[in-house]
Amino acid sequence: MSDTRALAAQVLAETALHGASLRDRLQPAQARLPDTRDRALLTALCNEGARWWLRFDAALDGLLQQPLRKREPALHALLVLGFVQLEIMRVPPHAAVAATVEATRALGRGGFAKLVNAVLRRWLRERDALNAQLDRRVETRSAHPRWLVEALARDWPKQADAILAANNTASPPMLRVNTRRTTRAQLLEGFAHAGVEAAAHAWLPDAVTLAANTDVTRLPGFAEGHFAVQDGAAQCAADRMDLRDGLRVLDACAAPGGKACHLLERAGVRLVALDSDARRTDAIHANLDRLGLHADVRTGNAGDPAAWWDGQPFDRILLDAPCSATGVIRRHPDIKLHRRADDIARLAREQSRLLAALWPLLAPGGRLVYATCSVLREENASVVAGLLAAHPDARGQAVELPAGHAAGAGWQLLPGEGGLDGMFYAVIAKG
Repeated sequence: MSDTRALAAQVLAETALHGASLRDRLQPAQARLPDTRDRALLTALCNEGARWWLRFDAALDGLLQQPLRKREPALHALLVLGFVQLEIMRVPPHAAVAATVEATRALGRGGFAKLVNAVLRRWLRERDALNAQLDRRVETRSAHPRWLVEALARDWPKQADAILAANNTASPPMLRVNTRRTTRAQLLEGFAHAGVEAAAHAWLPDAVTLAANTDVTRLPGFAEGHFAVQDGAAQCAADRMDLRDGLRVLDACAAPGGKACHLLERAGVRLVALDSDARRTDAIHANLDRLGLHADVRTGNAGDPAAWWDGQPFDRILLDAPCSATGVIRRHPDIKLHRRADDIARLAREQSRLLAALWPLLAPGGRLVYATCSVLREENASVVAGLLAAHPDARGQAVELPAGHAAGAGWQLLPGEGGLDGMFYAVIAKG
């Protein structure tokens, strides 16, 4: 299929109505479009469609006599994308309507073309009243599930509105310079020569922010391993580790390997990169190879060290724990559609289990860095408080960044602060 909007509707339907990962569905769909502009439009449509699904999916309930979600899911998603083009992407009305009607035919649903045209034109006639109606409910006003809005209001009452706004704003892509192979100044100079607009981050030494989304594999230096894609919030991990050459380091949940590679770029450490999914360790190997780095990559459950640990203690441990990912919604908007309120307690129990299992592996005088890309206190400050209470030899170390907030024994970056994603860090010393 070459119709970009029809392809986007299929991807969005699989994501929003059938629980698929947007990233997993988007990548093969992009490969079906040879033109870079079409791929960029597909990516924008799918991301904005997922970001605003909870608003415009609900809008269709009042505009259709018979729902289409179950019997025509791609057509339902196409109508959502029609609203997104009109209200969010600001496509001229005549172009948005005409292209959406044409996409109906490309989906093999030409019999619905008149319906699609009528629904979009009714929206245009009544858009002020319809938008006002949607703004009356917090879920449709914010395009977030109610449970998450309430959790943010509880945990971050002064910042909740800013978090919701940041989640609904697309974030610029960020890169991490591989200082083993080049410098940030050299990388930026190469980008400038190629006409790529980019800038150094104000306070992260290895971070570069691109002005626009692009195919990073085509940027100067990608094939040579001069940089990797990584948000600046994740780049904060390396500095929290206090690395020196020769230290034995564990990255306990390492896939796809971004933080592991950053640790190796910072110092000549002896790194064990662990992940529980053997398929995901392939990504660790691929990243290490492209960047010219080496680690001892193992498959194993961080919560069951007996199956993979050799008994030698680690000087540093990084636990970037599985979490709700509520801090990275602006980059992965389908999180709003897939995460549920009852996930949080389950995730917090798993995070506590992993911390308890890894603590005995840390050498006296060592430090463990606990990180999540969550903004919820139940997964962050509360989990760390539990470890500190259970282990008299565990001491919380001060963490402070130029952006963010103190959060229990750790530090919380909220989405958009410092131009970064949401991320929590705590540093725990032993002895």
